[in-house]
Amino acid sequence: MLSTFRGLPPAVWTVFAGTIVNRLGYLVTPFLVFFLAARGVTGAETTFVLGALGAGNLLGPALGGLLADRIGRRSTMLIGLLGASAAQGALFAAPGVATMAAAALLISAAGAMIGPAAYALLADSVDSGRRQRAYALFGWGVNIGTAAAGVLGGFLAAHGYWLLFTVDVATMLIYAAIVATRLRETRPARQEKAPAADGAGYGVVLRDRLLLALLPLFGIQLFVYSLTEVALPLAIRDSGLSPAVYGAMAAVNAVFVVALQPLATATLARLPQLPVQAAGSVLIAVGVALTGVADSVAAYTVSVVVWSLGEVVVAGIAAAMIADLAPAHARGRYQGAFQWTWGVARFGALTLGVTVYTSLSPAVLWWSALLSGVLTSAATLALRSRVGRRTEHDLAA
Repeated sequence: MLSTFRGLPPAVWTVFAGTIVNRLGYLVTPFLVFFLAARGVTGAETTFVLGALGAGNLLGPALGGLLADRIGRRSTMLIGLLGASAAQGALFAAPGVATMAAAALLISAAGAMIGPAAYALLADSVDSGRRQRAYALFGWGVNIGTAAAGVLGGFLAAHGYWLLFTVDVATMLIYAAIVATRLRETRPARQEKAPAADGAGYGVVLRDRLLLALLPLFGIQLFVYSLTEVALPLAIRDSGLSPAVYGAMAAVNAVFVVALQPLATATLARLPQLPVQAAGSVLIAVGVALTGVADSVAAYTVSVVVWSLGEVVVAGIAAAMIADLAPAHARGRYQGAFQWTWGVARFGALTLGVTVYTSLSPAVLWWSALLSGVLTSAATLALRSRVGRRTEHDLAA
């Protein structure tokens, strides 16, 4: 299976290994609601803490992308890992709701800084033709670690929430040690940095019209995908099925992605990226929409398999396209903008998606997801010639 990723440089494999270690410790956030309840936090106060957690996912990517270009990819990853580990300890020791919310904000903000820096480092480390495979390997590591963490988290939570925090902190510190000892800085040399007009902020991103056309389309597609985390459990509950069914569906997704990702990447990496991205996004939209007609474990399994197949198809493509469009001196900020779009999509699913489901009707949400996924895929495909001209020009330059 690993032969799919043969030829990638050591830096990519180091990030892959560190990501698995880090995601093995992704335990506190999924069980945060239960931890807060055990501490006597009320429903309204829980919403406040979760809102702070969501806000951090909007702040972190922008800061991480900026720092990755300003002080370096490696340094930014270390700041994020060390900051998030310290915040985990602060959350466990927090004496009240306000301090819990502050710690939750720091956990998500610091943790979200890591992604843009890691993605920029991967873009620095491989050429354009291998970036999709590098990002797919990164995503595969996330899924491997997350799948194992799901099993580990339930076991540890039953024996004490302090174990969740301990493992989270330990895995972050191990990843930080890996970054500190095994990775070298890859930020372009001073002579390759931005022209004065680009500045040090996000102006270079905001002036890129093609990027600004792509990001909202990717954002809507990511919103549709995020409904699998937010609306799927609501649908399972409303079908009269137990929470264990949602756990089983999460396991189906994890096993499916982990098993198929290397094969799919090996097959699809040879094809044009935008058509593959569009096809995969349609599969995700269809799979999510099928949730609306599911009412049994078998039917939900079919829907999960369909959108999981779409997840496998699109793996690494959007991030690779963003990296190909980015000037070398602004790769961190371009990836920061992409990760921020991902954060907005998840936040939108948690707010707008749940509101539509509960206040209008589930059918409106499922139909909207299907139409949005299909239409944005068509719009993305319509940009194929512009993306092709841009990347060919950059490669020629």
